[in-house]
Amino acid sequence: MRATPPSGASAGRALPQAAAALVLLLMVLVIVRLPWAGDLGMHAATVQRLRHSLLHPGNPLVAADTPSPYYSPWMLLLGAVARVTGLPVFVVLRIGALTGLGLLFTGVWRYVRTLSAHRAAPALAILCLLLLWGPLLFNWSGFLGLNSLALTVAYPSVLALGLSFHLWAWLTRALRGEISWGVAAGLGLLWGLILLCHQFTGVVASLGVLATVISARPGRGTLLRLGAGAALGAALLWVWPYYDFFALFSAGADLEAIHRPLYSHLLQRFGLVLLGVVALGLRLRRDRRDPLALFFALGVLVFAAGGLTGHYSWGRALPAVLIPAQLAAALETVSAGRRAMRMAWAGVLAVALAVGAWTQVGTLGYVVGRDALPAAVAAKYRTPWVGYHWITPWVKYGDVVMARTMPSRQIPAYGPYTVAPGYPDVFLPDAARRDAAVTHYFAADTPAGTRRAIVREYGVRWVVGGRGAAEPWLRRVATGPGGQVLYRVER
Repeated sequence: MRATPPSGASAGRALPQAAAALVLLLMVLVIVRLPWAGDLGMHAATVQRLRHSLLHPGNPLVAADTPSPYYSPWMLLLGAVARVTGLPVFVVLRIGALTGLGLLFTGVWRYVRTLSAHRAAPALAILCLLLLWGPLLFNWSGFLGLNSLALTVAYPSVLALGLSFHLWAWLTRALRGEISWGVAAGLGLLWGLILLCHQFTGVVASLGVLATVISARPGRGTLLRLGAGAALGAALLWVWPYYDFFALFSAGADLEAIHRPLYSHLLQRFGLVLLGVVALGLRLRRDRRDPLALFFALGVLVFAAGGLTGHYSWGRALPAVLIPAQLAAALETVSAGRRAMRMAWAGVLAVALAVGAWTQVGTLGYVVGRDALPAAVAAKYRTPWVGYHWITPWVKYGDVVMARTMPSRQIPAYGPYTVAPGYPDVFLPDAARRDAAVTHYFAADTPAGTRRAIVREYGVRWVVGGRGAAEPWLRRVATGPGGQVLYRVER
């Protein structure tokens, strides 16, 4: 007869599982509303182009025939779904968000199962990945804080992270036996797919793979098969027709400037992760080849090298530092030697998770809205963008709109183009010239004739600006939020 576990042990398993289920429910409800901030417009524009032309979509933001790293296998699939079903782009993005979220949660579950057989471990890991951050809110694509995930859940980075956890789980289990040529090929193709879907997450996935292999110390035959699988993944990167993956290594200085903030306020943003660093030290004492400790060390090495050399885009490898530490913090609760030690660790972790949850409690506003939140919670809520749906009764797919940077990050989501991209584009050769044209157009001292010439050069049909932006050849059509005005260019 099977012994009944103590009630305290059952509660210890049930509590984190219930909390993880509530977080999952919260994220599903967030997807229903799909708050808009950051790069969502970029991904919506990408789906827009692919739904109109799967083979030759052109630049997603401006009327130019250039490749784009946003045309990944995942976005191609979503574009095909939009094209075949006729569903609106934001509905398709919600489908993609649900898929990415499902892959993320199941991937974490599978990977943690390779590290611990304890039933509460996967749920604890999910809570640590989402809540164990710092007292200063931090949102960035590819980073798994709860608030960050709420705003990026429809991004390819979430799908790529989910696939990365599945890759690590698959590789870990495979290395415990004899890896066949077929398994090695599958692992290599999955690795290449992750890199194509989100290049920065692909770097994190690669560091996790390297740590797993070093920890396992496989034989020469296994290494040979894994090397062949990696070559197959690299071949996938080489033949992908929508953009030159390897050209991304020569991206300009703009990319470094954008990522420089990743190296500031580290303690405020990630201070709670230090608990996980302590856990990694304890794991390393028990096992000098602990895969999480090796993963962490590789992440620190890349992140530090980026800061020291000025390659700030390498800071996107920071999840390779955070993820193993957060997982270690969760696993120490169920793997520390004595029961008293585990209980003490669980108490400290619970306090840290509570602090992290309070920092990110404003995420609730993406489900219920600011008005339904208590004042203290509403103060932590960041209002998402309104969007530019108000221009769609007049502005049609493929029309060119003259607009400043912030509108340019949203307008292409509905099908139009803008003169300059709202985001840096390493594959657009005249990006700097386009940016200069927009700045010159909206400058107060620019002559009307020069503005007219810019409009003609770029085929502008609409202008989004303030009430004082009118020229004799502009006709006011509509007024939107914040006093913005839509003008039609009279030919």
